[in-house]
Amino acid sequence: MKVLALNGSPRKNGNTQLLLEAVLGPLALAGWDTELVQIGGRNLHGCLACGQCWEKRDNHCSYGKDEFNAVFEKMRQADAIVLGSPTYFADVTSDLKALIDRAGFVALANGCAFGGKIGAAVVAARRGGATHAFDTINHLFLISQMVVPGSTYWNLGYGLEPGTVSKDTEALGNMAHLGQAIDWLGKAMQRSATRYPIRSMGEA
Repeated sequence: MKVLALNGSPRKNGNTQLLLEAVLGPLALAGWDTELVQIGGRNLHGCLACGQCWEKRDNHCSYGKDEFNAVFEKMRQADAIVLGSPTYFADVTSDLKALIDRAGFVALANGCAFGGKIGAAVVAARRGGATHAFDTINHLFLISQMVVPGSTYWNLGYGLEPGTVSKDTEALGNMAHLGQAIDWLGKAMQRSATRYPIRSMGEA
């Protein structure tokens, strides 16, 4: 099985990445194919509301001048998607929000392409606003018919300077447990898939 972690922070090797790596660790040990992709600070445009994804329904965004379609294809191929962001004014970064808006819309236009996948949100914060960012990410998962596992607490970690989240032992324990929960859920869903296939609302 494949898990894709997308880092919405413009900082490479920062606190958000450390949290995402803590989630991926148990999954790699359990035999999952893991990939961490940096999307913060990359070329990602916001949704233009052109509606072409609903006209063409080809799993692509018609705005092809940035890196969105390559990232979306990775999301479409993954069994589990973990989205991570630092907290910017009590919400996710503009890079991650651009991805959420476009990926969610393209997926819905193409038969709910994320339906039945596992989705998990991870947020780094200095002090406040993290639960709002956490909710923003989960809104994508829930409207996309994805399955969201719980953990020991909200998936939040605290630290200001790059690397300081490593001192938040509760957060790191939570992330490790989240990775284990994704592993358990993914394998349980795989075992039951033939008996109880998940169908989108549009299917008979």
